[in-house]
Amino acid sequence: MRAHPQHATTPRHPAAPWRWAAAGALLGALLSTVVYAPARWLAQGLAQASDARVQLRQAQGTVWQGSAQLVLGAGSGSQAHTALPGRVQWQLRPSLRGLQLALQAPCCLKQDWVWTATPGFTGVQLVLSDQPAAQPSVWPSALLAGLGTPWNTLQLQGALALSTQQLTLLWHSGDWSLAGRAQLDATGLSSSLSTLKPMGSYRLGLTGGPSPTLDLSTLEGSLRLSGSGRWVGGQLRFEGEASAAPERADALGNLLNIIGRREGARSIIKVG
Repeated sequence: MRAHPQHATTPRHPAAPWRWAAAGALLGALLSTVVYAPARWLAQGLAQASDARVQLRQAQGTVWQGSAQLVLGAGSGSQAHTALPGRVQWQLRPSLRGLQLALQAPCCLKQDWVWTATPGFTGVQLVLSDQPAAQPSVWPSALLAGLGTPWNTLQLQGALALSTQQLTLLWHSGDWSLAGRAQLDATGLSSSLSTLKPMGSYRLGLTGGPSPTLDLSTLEGSLRLSGSGRWVGGQLRFEGEASAAPERADALGNLLNIIGRREGARSIIKVG
């Protein structure tokens, strides 16, 4: 019998150790970048997304936990800006529903303000934790001056008390929708355009739905404001009016000329 020749086989060698080391180093660097991403990255992203209208200056910490000074501006290229007193702190962490952001602002918030973002196939849902009317967040109205015209002209002084109830924003197929309610009480307002201090206190109510509505009313004061509006096709259409108590007409005349179109003793306010 003739013996069949044995075919030589090439032995298999395990992957070179340097490949595993390189892969481990790359994975470690990636995880380190994600975990320890500096807070300034978040500040840069927020500034770009808002066209410099919302800024986090002197940011410290990481994207996931840090602090900064909150500044409102009128947009890129504008010199108008106003800073919130003190610093704001944040904690960003994954949750079963998506991402959860907890904001702390000792100057203005009595409790953490929690925002939960839940992504979906066609959009994202953003839910804000309730801020009851009995414990609203209170912000200085002077902060609005940083947004530019007309706020930098009005130079408002007073307090803005914000409360929310089941407020939910939904970004779906390129459009925003709103559910829930928000209420903003502006108390003890005064302006550099009037010698009357204070001018009054006012309430702005926002109600969600297919076409969210906005209502303005006067709580007290010599300057009387009222109006209502509705978001149609993503744009606000608002109509209102301003007037002065007869005995305060002279003190408020200049302000009435600026905030709307004069029709006798009234100023007509129209947006959209």
